[in-house]
Amino acid sequence: MTYDRLADLGLEIDAVSTERLERDTSSDFTRTTTEVRLAGPSEGTATTGVGEDVTYETADHDRLAETGLPESELVGEFTLASFADTVADLDLFPGKAPDREVFRNYRRWAVESAALDLACRQAGTDVATALDRSLEPVSFVASTRLGDPPTVDRLERLRERVPDLQFKLDPTPEWDRDLVATIDDAVGAENVRILDLKGQYEGTDVDVPADPDLYELVLEAFPAAVVEDPALTGETEPLFEDPDVRERVSWDAPIHGLEDVRNLPWEPEWLNVKPSRFGSLESLLETIEYCRERDVSLYGGGQFELGVGRGQIQTLAALFYPDEPNDVAPGVYNDPAVADDLPTSPLATPADPTGFRWE
Repeated sequence: MTYDRLADLGLEIDAVSTERLERDTSSDFTRTTTEVRLAGPSEGTATTGVGEDVTYETADHDRLAETGLPESELVGEFTLASFADTVADLDLFPGKAPDREVFRNYRRWAVESAALDLACRQAGTDVATALDRSLEPVSFVASTRLGDPPTVDRLERLRERVPDLQFKLDPTPEWDRDLVATIDDAVGAENVRILDLKGQYEGTDVDVPADPDLYELVLEAFPAAVVEDPALTGETEPLFEDPDVRERVSWDAPIHGLEDVRNLPWEPEWLNVKPSRFGSLESLLETIEYCRERDVSLYGGGQFELGVGRGQIQTLAALFYPDEPNDVAPGVYNDPAVADDLPTSPLATPADPTGFRWE
């Protein structure tokens, strides 16, 4: 297994700390995350591993800033595998359970990714070398909403800066034939690589109800696009009976581990990989390995990371799926204003990588 190459890495932790981050985003909300820092022994050159908790509720980050993580349980000498076992048994939300159980995975991932970063640094290596893989330049798409009411204004501004930019878009019930024609005129239908229907979310601010008219519209208007997370209902399911359409379907929100992949309504052709959903490094890597063995196409997914987490999802894309339409654009693409000088795809790999970071 891929994970076995990392499991025995040694890890020595002397201190644990967190840093709260906050920034306005292009999707009209203020994003809050927390960086988790695991510090090694202070003798000689101090080494720190960093991960990022992408839990979506600001109140959870505020409580973490007050309570901290259970440091007494996290300091000491471990292997990466024994540390992961320790973390699995801890309550990382002391005082109040999170509103959504998946947030426990998000925070666990922050701690485990910080441990991987530290273990590699303490071993004097980087994650690509530890896995005996190479980092490749990463292709990416820009993920953006079209506003309310939806317009192509932001798409046009982005395209002015980066003429060959491609996109991941979130269709909503307000989309109509005039709008999709305008999108085609503005950026070209072939440059819309992913359509995120968000039909698999429940109880979130981004839920989109199943709409057979919307689904039929975008399936026809963007015939080359991957279609992510459709809701399968009595009205929408007939649209996906065609094998050619099923080959375009990708899954994101339901995927938290290998069993979720196995329990999908049909053998998938595409998956969006968001590491934090898996919680543990072992679960993530076993799922990637399973999919690669079955020729399931994978692409990385972002969650408005503000710190080191963005570089870590770029690193995973560079290791396992560099040429796919990765939703891992540099964080500047999520800023409310469109910057004048935007990075272009593909992202060049770091010249001298260390640990588990994109730097």
